[in-house]
Amino acid sequence: MRIWSLHPKYLDARGLVALWREALLAQAVLRGATRGYLHHPQLRRFQNTTCPMGFIADYLRGVHEEATRRGYRFAAEKIGCARAPGQLTVTDGQLAFEWHHLMRKLATRDPQWRAQLASVGSPRPHPLFRVIRGGVEPWEKGAGADTLLERPT
Repeated sequence: MRIWSLHPKYLDARGLVALWREALLAQAVLRGATRGYLHHPQLRRFQNTTCPMGFIADYLRGVHEEATRRGYRFAAEKIGCARAPGQLTVTDGQLAFEWHHLMRKLATRDPQWRAQLASVGSPRPHPLFRVIRGGVEPWEKGAGADTLLERPT
């Protein structure tokens, strides 16, 4: 499961569809509608809020908005009706980590899409997130505290 902190506009078609499915799965997990993925690290930032269902619903709304902009027909009725009381934070180190991760994936999966992103100097976050200074988030699987990444400028 990958719930990207990056703005969904950077994802290729396959990545955007996968994000939609994974965020819907996350919503089901947070709702208690499934027994799997209960302790998945990507869910911690939603679980540790006062309104997990509102934050995941707003996250899904951001993904849906990007999908609609591209002409996809994702089922908006699958998004919960709760609303978040504000934004979540994400560190600039986390965004850099995800950007590098996405670029590695796109190098093999969709080199043409990756080439279109080559001029992005400082990737934006998903609209749910406000960026703060910091390293890679502690919940990030596979990224140790010693992960050195250049921060976006």
